This record gives sequence, structure tokens and C-alpha cells, in this order.
Amino acid sequence: MNTYSKTFELRWSDVDANMHVMHSKYYELGAHCRMSFLYENGITPELFKKELFGPILFREECIFRRELVAGEVVTVNFQLTKARKDGSRFSVYHEIIKADGTVAAVLYADLAWMDLMKRKLTIPPPVVAAMIENSPKQEGFVVEE
Repeated sequence: MNTYSKTFELRWSDVDANMHVMHSKYYELGAHCRMSFLYENGITPELFKKELFGPILFREECIFRRELVAGEVVTVNFQLTKARKDGSRFSVYHEIIKADGTVAAVLYADLAWMDLMKRKLTIPPPVVAAMIENSPKQEGFVVEE
């Protein structure tokens, strides 16, 4: 399976009153992994400023499977599940995996791009379509018109 991944050590500040990692941190891990992938593929804050566009999130869902605690090291994977040919919309699948290989959570996210001046959805510059083409894809990946 082709995938992109980032590794994180969970911090004391990630823990809630129940002494486990709070739910919002799972979403933050997914977002950090996604943005790291974009940055490493030329879709950077500098490009956002130059081309006046940026990513937006339509939906994000997390399925929690196992508890995480401070000090654990986790790996977060990134794969596309579907995308439009022009790169204007795409969907991502993440797994948050404990050091022993146990999947602690699965995240799904649906994203698009917004023109920062018009504040409306837009077709991004060609570098985004190239990123989509070269992205790791989940089995069953779908290309939409």
C-alpha cells in the first residue's frame, strides 16, 4: 500500500481530565499530516499567498478505536480516497497507528480550495493537480469529473 506518514510523540498538553489524549488532538494530527504532505509537494503558504487560494474543510470524521496517552509515539498515514481531475476537491483517509501497530483511530476528510479574494470555491493552480496525480491513493481510489 502506497502511503505518506508522519510520526508524532503525544504530549502532556494533549491529555484531558480522563488522562488520555483528548478527541480534538486526533483531528489535529490528521490536519498536521495533511498539511505536511501538501507543503512537501510544493503547495506551501507562499504559494497560497502568491495564487490567493487556500484549502477548506467540508467534512471531517474520526472513528476512535483505541485510547492514546501522553508519551506514546504514533504514526499518522495519508492517502487519497477520491479527487476531481482538476484537483478542485479531494478526500483523504488517515490512520493513527500506535507503536505496536494497533490502529487507534481512522479519520476521513473532504476538502476543496477557496479563492481568497472572491471567498468562493475555485479550481486551484496546476501544481495541485500534479500533487493529486502523485499522491498516495487508497485501494479503490475514485477519480471524479
